[in-house]
Order: sequence, then C-alpha cells, then structure tokens
Amino acid sequence: SKSPSPRQYMPVRYFIMKSCNFQNIDISQQKGIWSTTPSNERKLNGAFWESVVYLIFSVQGSGHFQGFARMGSSIGCEKSQDWGSAGLGGVFKVEWIRRESIPFQFAHHLLNPWNDNKKVQ
Repeated sequence: SKSPSPRQYMPVRYFIMKSCNFQNIDISQQKGIWSTTPSNERKLNGAFWESVVYLIFSVQGSGHFQGFARMGSSIGCEKSQDWGSAGLGGVFKVEWIRRESIPFQFAHHLLNPWNDNKKVQ
C-alpha cells in the first residue's frame, strides 16, 4: 500500500489566474509550467507552502474559465521566454487536471467573501 502524501491533509486554496490570450494556456498545458506577475508571486508561494493550491484559469475577456491545475512547485527565479512578456516573474510547475471551457454564468452562485462577495469570474 502507498503511504499518503503529506500534502493530502493540508488546507486547500484556490486562485483565479487571468491570461491575456489562449496561447499561454496552450503553452502551460503542453509544458506543465506557468508564470505570473511578480506582485502575485509572494501570495502564491506562501499559499503553496501552507496548502494545496488549485489555479483556475481564464483568458481575459473570454467570459469563460478555461480549466484548472494544481500548483506543483514554488515559484523560482528562473524566467521563461515562452510567453514573451517582460512583466512576468519566475516559472513554476503546474499539473493540469482539466481543460474545458466553462461559462462564468455556471459559477455565478459562487461569491468571494474576500472580495466584497463579488461573483467569481
């Protein structure tokens, strides 16, 4: 029998990750990596060490979620040329669980208590 992962008993946190285009989602799924702005890095790294982190992806202006992944590593200093954006920070691993286009309207019943109970989208 396999012993349970220590992360299995950790709290779970969720973050919405906005992408400027669909190509970034494709690259992420193919290579199992993601990069975000430096302003997000500290919050994501802290969450990674204290919890299991799920990232829910949405392309800006699409009106849909494009899928979700589990954060597989902390964010390092290494940058990636894959996205071609100078404003991004270090790369980290993601393990894609599902890629599917889901309209925001399917999640309108979900409200974010840390964002004035606004709809999650």
